[in-house]
Amino acid sequence: MNPSMTPRHFLVDTDLTQQEQSEVLELALALKADRWAHRPYAGPQTVAVIFDKTSTRTRASFSAGIADLGGNPLMINPGESQLGKESVADTARVFSRMVSTIVWRTYAQSGLEKMAAASDVPVVNGLSDAYHPCQILADLLTVREHRGDPAGLTFAYLGDAANNMAHSYLLGGATAGMHVRVAGPQGYLPDPGVVRAAEERAARTGGSVRVTTDPAEALTGADVVCTDTWVSMGQEAETEARARIFRPYCVDAAAMARAEPGALFLHCLPAFRGSEVAAEVIDGPQSVVWDEAENRLHAQKALLVWLMARSGRYDLDAARSPGPPA
Repeated sequence: MNPSMTPRHFLVDTDLTQQEQSEVLELALALKADRWAHRPYAGPQTVAVIFDKTSTRTRASFSAGIADLGGNPLMINPGESQLGKESVADTARVFSRMVSTIVWRTYAQSGLEKMAAASDVPVVNGLSDAYHPCQILADLLTVREHRGDPAGLTFAYLGDAANNMAHSYLLGGATAGMHVRVAGPQGYLPDPGVVRAAEERAARTGGSVRVTTDPAEALTGADVVCTDTWVSMGQEAETEARARIFRPYCVDAAAMARAEPGALFLHCLPAFRGSEVAAEVIDGPQSVVWDEAENRLHAQKALLVWLMARSGRYDLDAARSPGPPA
């Protein structure tokens, strides 16, 4: 181990190359099969997990995952630290002397970038307004379990195409070599800079990117269909207006019928039946959302192990744990 090495961070999906993303997913499959195979935080070492936003799956998966990896999750809720009063850089410098990794679920992507720039330990994006890269790793793991290598598969996302999920599906899916189609109404389409970055990545991985306002164009021939809530945190006042705007992008039985027979359905949750998805779809035989939710645990554990190894803080070839601690 060499803790003096430059730390690897995971702030946006393209922080991993196609090969690196595949390595993390393979490691996730191994950890799902053998939950305690790697314990990079044995000691226990501490991982700071900072929440500026409420959370169910992110909180549960990181808390359980860090414990599985031999560590102590230090959960920091809004108002429980000096973040916002002192600079992000100063916070990072302090944490770097006390914890082995920092996970932050926050608003501005720029805050994560400042944290990583001043940190001597890996920094992970647990969600920002711009991206949700850990969720995409879980989704790709789910696709890999049910359909094999995601490369070459067609992925369709319907709904709010300007949100963090759409951005990460474009970047993470393109990194995996998928053909990513994103459909949303005018005024709710992805950031052009994100689309360009996804196109550049797809050109190197054999994937492709298409942005459209036509849900049928996105759905036709899709191997995987995905949506997200139409009302993200902080948008509650827009609920009725968004319901009218996004109604044509609801994933119901008719929408799924446009995709390939047996296409998988994904949703990062929480889901609102009768809104962005019909109950018959999310509770039907093509839905793999519960596997997807569980896979947040395994994908994030693999990411943490991989980042610790690439940062010189853990030897992936070290003797493996024989099982859970007594």
